[in-house]
Amino acid sequence: MDVHDYLRVFRRQIVIIVAGVVIGLSTGALVAMLTPPRYQASTEVMVAVQVADTATPAERSLATGYANQAVETYRTIITSSLVLDPVVEELGLPATPSGIRATAALNNAIITITVDDRNPGQAARVANAVAESFATTVTGTLEKREQEAAFAIRIVTLEPAQVPTKPVAPNLQLSLTLGALLGLAAGLGLALLRAALDRRVRVAADVEAALPVPVLGKIPLDADTGDHPLAVSSAPRSPRAEAFRSLRTNVRFFFQDGQGVFVVTSSGPGEGKSTTAANLALAFADAGQRVALIDGDLRLPRVAEYFGIEGGVGLSDVLVERAELNDVLQRWGRSTLFLLPSGTVPPNPAELLGSPAMERLISTLSSAFDVIIVDAPPLLLVTDAAVIARITTGAILIAAAGSTQANRLADAAKSIESVGARVLGTVLTKDPSPRPASAYLAAPAETAAR
Repeated sequence: MDVHDYLRVFRRQIVIIVAGVVIGLSTGALVAMLTPPRYQASTEVMVAVQVADTATPAERSLATGYANQAVETYRTIITSSLVLDPVVEELGLPATPSGIRATAALNNAIITITVDDRNPGQAARVANAVAESFATTVTGTLEKREQEAAFAIRIVTLEPAQVPTKPVAPNLQLSLTLGALLGLAAGLGLALLRAALDRRVRVAADVEAALPVPVLGKIPLDADTGDHPLAVSSAPRSPRAEAFRSLRTNVRFFFQDGQGVFVVTSSGPGEGKSTTAANLALAFADAGQRVALIDGDLRLPRVAEYFGIEGGVGLSDVLVERAELNDVLQRWGRSTLFLLPSGTVPPNPAELLGSPAMERLISTLSSAFDVIIVDAPPLLLVTDAAVIARITTGAILIAAAGSTQANRLADAAKSIESVGARVLGTVLTKDPSPRPASAYLAAPAETAAR
């Protein structure tokens, strides 16, 4: 995945990402509200060396080096019972205080003693008491020397602890920031996980990744499709109509000797195969070619409904020789488009569509029409489309953005190839991406309205 793929995933999962941030902010605010106030008091002490007047320069240097080296040892002693037990006794504390830290910079003789407590006054008292106990322990026990010693170690309090006026915790701003960042990270992670598990195709690149065949067209999403499926006829200047005309141009490249016989199918129902077949047939007829549209979906026919024609007698009746082809083939208005509805629903659709009678029908129509389009059932539900594809130029697979799964699309293509037929290409329907040409296509209609 490149940067554009990640951006597309995040854009698609924006609700989850925003929800993660909101949950993180809420959690941060809740943690801040439930955290009891905590105060911090600090005092600074310095490890000083007192050198006798009679000390030589070497002894003075040795004393200074000793003091600097002793700082790290003293820092660890501050939190030991040797220093803290006298503090507990002096202040009458119920237990050894926690939240005591001692820090010192490298090669620095100053030690900072920090005490955290829920009571601001108690924090200051404990910090000062620890500093005093530390000084007594060092000078009275650890560094007790004879009077004639060349140097002596002293602990000097540089700045006593003051009673804090503001708590260091809870920090609402910090809690909100951390909560938002953690929520954002969780939202982004969940978005990427959903994208990795989501096998639905959404853009043409997804379809191309699923099948090694070209994407012949992209049909834009239109909420009006259900009420007006024949966009080429009802809204010829619409983006959908233009998309079908572009599809027509690409399909022409598969003509053989100026003629093409195509099966239009999909992996599952509701992906737009019937509307694509109908509009593609209309687009070819608008270009002046003689077109025959066959409703090969004998289980759930749509052609008669879309075109508003009588579909009680049709393909199935011709195949069982209950009707003549010329009697049931219906011309669409004054155009060069002829429609063959599905007819009576038979008990054995696959056998009829794969029969020699179907081959003879296609051969008969090929002698009279430039383009033959067969609207066939979904491939993963029944084998009808694969059976028909064997006697045609090839199949055009329909994939609906946001609903067709890539693995199911690949399985549909395999079912066609398994019978020796050819998948010519795919068409992405319900494409939600904007089409810049929309305003241009609508311009003539607007001009006429003026």
